Amino acid sequence: MPARRINFYLNTSDRLRSLTQEVQRNSELHRVLLDIAPLELTQACCVKQLRDGTLTLLAENAAIAAKLKQLTTRLLVAYQKQRCEITAIRIEVQVGKAVAALPGERKIKRLSVETIENLKKLADALEDSPLKHAVTTLASRHRISK
Repeated sequence: MPARRINFYLNTSDRLRSLTQEVQRNSELHRVLLDIAPLELTQACCVKQLRDGTLTLLAENAAIAAKLKQLTTRLLVAYQKQRCEITAIRIEVQVGKAVAALPGERKIKRLSVETIENLKKLADALEDSPLKHAVTTLASRHRISK
């Protein structure tokens, strides 16, 4: 049996053909979202569907949904410039699986040498206090780990 392109199989039935078209349309709508919204925001949301002029976006949590709501006017204008027939944007929260980091897998953030030096200078300038002790401890821990 000869190898065939995926498009051959996707066009074999009306249902697959319409599904393929919907996926392509959602992909185009998502590209506009990527152009308008900040990167951090677009990593936590996606286009769900376009039905009867209403574009539905999915957000990972309520905070992302709130930020998206602030951008709805700009998004509507951008979609209308692309000649998309969108009259409203609806935002839904769809919480994904919470991925809890294992205790041993915590990502260690390193401070730069300049930051460590600035912490030392700050500690030297402070009077004896819990703050001075905390700053000194922070600087020494990062010095050892380097």
